Parts: sequence; C-alpha cells; structure tokens
Amino acid sequence: MNSSIGIIAGGGQFPLLFARAARAQGRRVVVVAHEGETLPALADEADSFNWVKLGQLGKIIKCFKREGVAETVFLGTITKTRIFRDILPDLKGLSLWNKIDVRQDDAILRAIAGELEKEGIRVLESTLYLKHLLFPVGVLGRKKPSHDQAEDIRFGWRMARAVGALDIGQCVVVRDRTVLAVEAIEGTDATIKRGGVLGRERAVVVKVRKPGQDFRFDLPAIGATTIASMVEARAAVLAVEAGQALLFDREAVIGAADRAGIVVVGVEEGPGEKLSV
Repeated sequence: MNSSIGIIAGGGQFPLLFARAARAQGRRVVVVAHEGETLPALADEADSFNWVKLGQLGKIIKCFKREGVAETVFLGTITKTRIFRDILPDLKGLSLWNKIDVRQDDAILRAIAGELEKEGIRVLESTLYLKHLLFPVGVLGRKKPSHDQAEDIRFGWRMARAVGALDIGQCVVVRDRTVLAVEAIEGTDATIKRGGVLGRERAVVVKVRKPGQDFRFDLPAIGATTIASMVEARAAVLAVEAGQALLFDREAVIGAADRAGIVVVGVEEGPGEKLSV
C-alpha cells in the first residue's frame, strides 16, 4: 500500500475527519482543496495542502503525481449551483466537461473518477476508515414515528428511490402520501424548507441512497444543519436509509431533534423491498 492518500476536498467536516483517521492509520495525506468550499482548517490535518479552482482537473492530476499519490477519495460538499457561475476549468477539465452528455451528480463524478483512474490514481470509497459514521438502524431519539408517519415514510421512500433513479436527488418531503418537495440542485436543506412551507408540522422528510449508489462519492449526509432546517420548517420526521448515509455530530443531532420533538429514524429495506419502520 502506498503511504500517500489524496483527498479531493469540498466543504464541511468530512474531509477533516477523514484526514485525521487516515493519518492515524499511518497514511500521508495530500489534500486538494476547492477555493470557496473547503475549510482552511483542513491544512492543519494535511501533510500537503493545495488549492484549486472548481474544474481544474489537470491541476489535481499534476499535484497527485508530483506527490506520489496513487489512491484518492472524494469528500465534502460542493455548492452545485456554482457550476453556472464559478467553474473555471483548465484544459483537462474543459475537455472532460464537453464529453459529459448528462451533467447530473453521478455522471459528473463518475467521469472525473474515470479520468483519474486512467492516470493511475485509484478512487476509493469515501467511508474508508470512517464506517462508524454510517447512519444506524432504528429510532435515534426519544420520539417514535406514529402509524400515519410510518405510512408517509414508506410512501416517501418509494418516491425518493424513483427520483434517485433519475440522478436528480436523494431527498423528498411528503405529507399524507403527497409529495411536497423534491431535492434537485439546491440541496437537502433548501428542499426541507420548501416542503415545510406546505407540510408544516406534519411534513415528513425522507432521504435515501440512489439506486446503485457509488460509495466512492455523494453519499447522503445528515448533520446539525439538517435538524436546524427541519426546526425552521417545523417538519415532524426525518427518515434516513440506514447504512447508506453519513451521520455527523450524532449527539448534537439527537439532542436538537429531541428538544424540537422531531422523530429521527434510520430505516432499512428488507426482503421484497419491505421497510422496517
């Protein structure tokens, strides 16, 4: 195993947590950080820290080759609406961009991963070293879903799966077996707030993996800001696919949910696509 591992870092704490865990495993951490997204504090957790602009694929490859990186991970968030205003690709990035017919999340990330692997840089699962962050099964706080809420979770699950199959998003907001909001490029928090305007105190938020989700990138993620958005929207339930999504700041999430009376539950799919709610 090569001692160096690369991190292609977006925003949030995931890159920080991964860098600490990788170094604890004896890995040398080489970070490529995106301007306007990545936390500058990540530099303190890296052996090599390098800024790039969104779309500079050639610069990423040159950096990794210079640093002897043969394995990398995609971690953290990129504000998706930036592709309309802030993307500044180099020649390598522009060439790849022009080859992508459908510019949805998975298509873009798979294309980038393909280019990296052509250059001898293997893309690994983002949960490497951090399996403990996967969302657990069952009710996390004090409040359990009611019968009607469980029915909305089952309905929302089917709707979210269908949306995910089209590579549109991973989250829906429902009420009384009616779809109120579907996640697209704006992200989960904005979807919750939009759906909450209609559903208010009976809104049920369901977040699942996309069919065929690639664990190398774009896993669903839940954190304290998710609960803050639900409090603002006065939403009632957050149901997340267990083992297929990331949970950050678990104690803070559960504490905030309990104070607000929000149900938080990890759901898994059994035989015959039957849900355990």
